[in-house]
Amino acid sequence: MDALDLARWQFGITTVYHFIFVPLTIGLAPLVAIMQTAWVRTGNARWLRLTKFFGKLLLINFAIGVATGIVQEFQFGMAWSEYSRFVGDVFGAPLAMEALAAFFVESTFLGLWIFGWDKLPKKIHLACIWAVAIATNLSAFFILAANSWMQHPVGAIFNEKTGRAEMVDIGAVLTNPTVLAAFPHTISAAFLTAGTFVAGIAAWWMVKLVRRGDAATAKDVYRPAVIVGLVAMLVSGVGVALTGDWQAKLMFEQQPMKMASAEALCTTSSNVSFSILAIGNLSNDCDNVKHVIEIPGMLSFLATGDFNATLQGVDDLQAQYEEKFGFTDENGDPISYQPDLTVTYWGFRLMIGFGIGSAALAIAALWLTRKDRVTDKKWFGTLGIVALATPFLASSAGWVFTEMGRQPWVVAPNPNPSGVDGVWLITARGVSTVPGVSSIAISLAAFTLLYGVLAVLWYRLMHRYTIEGVAPSEKDPSPEARTDDDADAPLSFAY
Repeated sequence: MDALDLARWQFGITTVYHFIFVPLTIGLAPLVAIMQTAWVRTGNARWLRLTKFFGKLLLINFAIGVATGIVQEFQFGMAWSEYSRFVGDVFGAPLAMEALAAFFVESTFLGLWIFGWDKLPKKIHLACIWAVAIATNLSAFFILAANSWMQHPVGAIFNEKTGRAEMVDIGAVLTNPTVLAAFPHTISAAFLTAGTFVAGIAAWWMVKLVRRGDAATAKDVYRPAVIVGLVAMLVSGVGVALTGDWQAKLMFEQQPMKMASAEALCTTSSNVSFSILAIGNLSNDCDNVKHVIEIPGMLSFLATGDFNATLQGVDDLQAQYEEKFGFTDENGDPISYQPDLTVTYWGFRLMIGFGIGSAALAIAALWLTRKDRVTDKKWFGTLGIVALATPFLASSAGWVFTEMGRQPWVVAPNPNPSGVDGVWLITARGVSTVPGVSSIAISLAAFTLLYGVLAVLWYRLMHRYTIEGVAPSEKDPSPEARTDDDADAPLSFAY
């Protein structure tokens, strides 16, 4: 492997690992805030117990997400300094906004929430977790604004003297049609992840307690948690489908090569079928692909709303890109503008397919908890645990598809008439020129080993506190409920 290959592996591994934790943090923070709101409004201790339980899991996930996310910033300067030099004037702005306007707010109020249970008035303390939830989603918006600019550059010009992209309109960057589609889709997926997480764990505990003969606790504590997760899954599931359709139609316009590759569509055709299963050498030979199962006309409809619409194929797009951009390899031959067909084709399908886990859990929960019931069916508890992983896998598959489908571009060209002329960058030209193969290989090995250790720690902590379950009881910790015996209590960690 050369430095480029190693740098791509390094960024891919660290990014995918970090993104495992992101959807849960984004979605679980508002759900914990909702649980605490229910406690403040009703005074029912069940919601305080659930808030403390899922809040503890949120904190573990948040901490590991922060630790792994810091590495992303470092890599822009370490292995991808040429990319940073080219896009820094534009890309740095939303990242700075994320740090200053979102992450600092998020971390500050999270600290107040952790340590302020017995120090802050109940409603002020509640406002802290809502500030965390809002800041977490705001942080996601700024990150997606930066990423969407890489997918569809706007609000910038190319300075030929410096050889850099320079921002001229921050408003255009923040209202990029790509981010306006990507943000609701990502947030919907995050709520689906969090809803599945809450419902899955609560379902497992509900079945366990009923089988132990403690149906009263199962009904009083865990059934409401299943309902909260179920509602989140149902609402976000509809959101994922609607925003996914919106984003796919937009990508057919902005990145036709990505979507043609996602369908292994080799030649320009009309009334194009949607491929459910294909076989063949997807990596190297588009023409060797055989579509085994497909739905006639569906791809044309999904792309444009017209079953008879004409869609461009990989081969024709390759010829157009060769003529327009003219990049060549070390042998002087035109480079391939086609992403890896295996990754894009199956990444797109796995993203959709893994959604079956959440759907199955939602359907089962709707039926088994109807009319204020609880259940002792062991398969439902098992389904809850198995379904936990599926939205994480779906989100990761979708992220891999989005990023690798853009290749060979690290900043994709904007083909629209209103596009930014000259603002694009091939991935091979974004890698740092100073670090050698050994330097990147050593850092890749170090990050991989470190992340492996963090994965073990994360799993052990999440597993430990999940199997402990909701506390048998929780005393109201707010200052309003404090008695004379509780006076002068020292500041303490709430968990």
